[in-house]
Amino acid sequence: MTTATAPNRSLPAMQHSFAISGMHCQSCVSKITSALQDVDGVKSVQVTLQPPRANIAMERHVPLNEFNQAVRAAGSYSLAESPDMPAPNAAAIPTIAEERPESLYPLFLIVGYLLGAVLLIALATGHWSLHPLMSHFMGGFFLVFSFFKLLDLRGFAMAYRSYDVVARAVPAWGFVYPFVELALGAAYLTGWQPVLVNSATLVLMLVGAVGVLKALLRKNAIRCACLGTVLNLPMTKVTLAEDLGMAVMAGVMLVL
Repeated sequence: MTTATAPNRSLPAMQHSFAISGMHCQSCVSKITSALQDVDGVKSVQVTLQPPRANIAMERHVPLNEFNQAVRAAGSYSLAESPDMPAPNAAAIPTIAEERPESLYPLFLIVGYLLGAVLLIALATGHWSLHPLMSHFMGGFFLVFSFFKLLDLRGFAMAYRSYDVVARAVPAWGFVYPFVELALGAAYLTGWQPVLVNSATLVLMLVGAVGVLKALLRKNAIRCACLGTVLNLPMTKVTLAEDLGMAVMAGVMLVL
């Protein structure tokens, strides 16, 4: 939610609930969420598959036909007033700060597995220097994360566009990005052109961090697309730490 310094206080957001038709899967949820977030005056959006419903917090009254124009541009969807499902109060639409740590369990589990694999490789080879440890971790990171993104490429592209600065300007970037991660993962594991690969990773992660930071500052309740749409992860400070951590490792390897 936006805030203002005292003595002026931001007005409470208007809450509205709409029934959605034409939604069939999690990819649809991502498309509709992204489309609604792009509507001027929308502060936060929560879309659920069961029941098919959108809870929207607005800074101003937005006509229903404006919402329908937005979602119809994303697919064969439509919104309708939902008098039998009252809109929640401001606390009912989760913000980034309210997300529970348990919702990030899949991300922590994957990172834990990657760290374990890196340590096992080091134990087997006897190579404990920083450069191979980070190269193996980053290679595994990019391969695993690209895998999840490619399970639903279109859904990822729509979700990624909701916060990434490049994907917002060039929607095709959302379709290309998983393949870039796949290529980076292979390059790290094979040791191909380390200076070029680390430079590309540094730029990629820093640009990605800008979009994540903007989403965090807006405090929009949006999903993180780092593991695609198969796993429903919230956008949190952990996402920002992930991007910055990878950027730091790439930077360190450039100077080693």
